Amino acid sequence: MKHWTVLLIMGLLWSGLVSAQQKPRVIVSSDIGGTDDDDFQSMIHYLMYADKFQTEGLIASPYGPGRKADILHVIDLYEQDYWKLKARKDDFPSPEDLRSVTRQGATERAPLKGWDKPTEGSEWIIRCARKKSNQPLWVLVWGGLEDVAQALHDAPDIAGRLRLYWIAGPNKKWGADAYHYMATHFPDLWLIEANATYRGWFVDDGSDKNTHVKNFYDVHIKGRGAMGKDFVNYYEGVIKMGDTPSVAYLLHGDPENPEGESWGGSFVPLRHSSRRTFERPTTLNDTVPVFALVEWKFQGPETEPDSDEPSLMLEIDGQQFEGYYEGEGQYKVRFVPKSTGSWTYQVISKIKELDGQTGAFVAVDPWPGTLHPRDFSPLTGWWGDDPSPENFEGPHQGARTIFRHQQDFLLDWAERWRWLE
Repeated sequence: MKHWTVLLIMGLLWSGLVSAQQKPRVIVSSDIGGTDDDDFQSMIHYLMYADKFQTEGLIASPYGPGRKADILHVIDLYEQDYWKLKARKDDFPSPEDLRSVTRQGATERAPLKGWDKPTEGSEWIIRCARKKSNQPLWVLVWGGLEDVAQALHDAPDIAGRLRLYWIAGPNKKWGADAYHYMATHFPDLWLIEANATYRGWFVDDGSDKNTHVKNFYDVHIKGRGAMGKDFVNYYEGVIKMGDTPSVAYLLHGDPENPEGESWGGSFVPLRHSSRRTFERPTTLNDTVPVFALVEWKFQGPETEPDSDEPSLMLEIDGQQFEGYYEGEGQYKVRFVPKSTGSWTYQVISKIKELDGQTGAFVAVDPWPGTLHPRDFSPLTGWWGDDPSPENFEGPHQGARTIFRHQQDFLLDWAERWRWLE
């Protein structure tokens, strides 16, 4: 074999090796099986694009009853479709490889301090982040921040190795304490906080196109593979998949440039994140930015502090959120409003001085609003929803930066469904 031929073959092999190495390193942290079925849809989508990533972890995180078994259920479906996918793209990971990196994360919300005990999931994040690599580790958070916050608490040295894309919004209200910990102690994290942008993935465009979110299942999914048969079990096949933009962000666009065009949205630098603290019950005269971390401090009897045991519950929007005793007669609870409008709440507690207190407040656009003395600031590596009026889709800030690509990313996915015929 001639010398130049050997060099050419070696060059092609090296090129392929480099290409493989440059696939994004990914951990998905999902509250699959919890109160929202969209994670099953998103996990099916992720596995159908698994040839595009180095999947280093699949973690079941809070909230709700979701467990590792729910991820394994989707991998079982993937296994039935695996050979058809592999016939199209040779580098789909084996089902055995995916099972080997599936872990159970936290099953409860973090207490007031924002972290609790190590979990399989948090320890796996640390292990993956500490691997020798010239690439960052992308952690796509589809639920609570608890495992990420725990990993950062236990191994703060990993912070600079991470790239986080968090589907916040409703998840932020459940993870307010973990969020408080991260924003306070790691303000220079590289983090995309998508509170509303993600909604651009499943906007109803009002048309009768075959990519309409209500038509997509019947046209492109029905009858195709084991994953297709299962898909209809979630929202009757209507496209929701609010977590998928974190995956799409890595599929199309420059992930190191959050301000650029991407299937997963375009974002703006987040110099501060809104936080409001009240030392009294609030009223409708109190206005906060939507998605702000709202913190109430109530006065009550002095007792022995136990920061990990709740002393009260804040009942709001039909849900309950734990509050804790901090000492010196002070009790604290945190909440994040997921939408604009008026909110009312009441306090439930065995402590008579706290029980039955009521209040209200108003949440307004845009987030994070103007800088306030109690805001998390300065943030130096965070990105957030674009507040430009032209990028609202209905009431959802930044959602148009995804919605304008809806036809493209759904048709790309439709092609992969045809592989399963």
